[in-house]
Amino acid sequence: MRIFTNSLTTPALILTSAMLLAACSSTKLDETKPPVEDRSASTTQSGAADPRSVATVNAGTTDPLSDPKGILARRSVYFDYDSYIVKDEFKPVVEAHSKYLGMNKARKVIIQGNTDDRGGREYNLALGQKRAEAVRKSMALLGVPESQMEAVTLGKEKPKATGSDEAAFAENRRTDIVY
Repeated sequence: MRIFTNSLTTPALILTSAMLLAACSSTKLDETKPPVEDRSASTTQSGAADPRSVATVNAGTTDPLSDPKGILARRSVYFDYDSYIVKDEFKPVVEAHSKYLGMNKARKVIIQGNTDDRGGREYNLALGQKRAEAVRKSMALLGVPESQMEAVTLGKEKPKATGSDEAAFAENRRTDIVY
């Protein structure tokens, strides 16, 4: 059996293929790319807010009380045994809280006086009150209005550390500044 081919169809097929290839090769690749979307803007082309946008944080508006590395994170003032004198090493803490309260008039503090568990109940309540008052008076001298502070005593009722050694006792001889 013999297959007949039309001599005209083969050249026409070749010519058509060549024309298609020529048409494809003249198109630049850059023209076929979709446009790149700029996602740095916070609105879409229609002017609506872009739900994918990320709001920036202004570090200047962060409350310094929330900074765990700042001096305001220190909220305890420690005392020597049977004393209610604010030690020099804790004066920067009192000053920092006083400055913060001066700049934030709506904020208030409770200054809680604490003692270790040595001594009688009445004695420890009185000593805790003297410690709280010592910190309150220091803050008042630094310009904090009385209306922003309250001094209370907890005596030995709220220990920070348990134990009967000097380290535990020293941890409990304190005032806490509570916002």
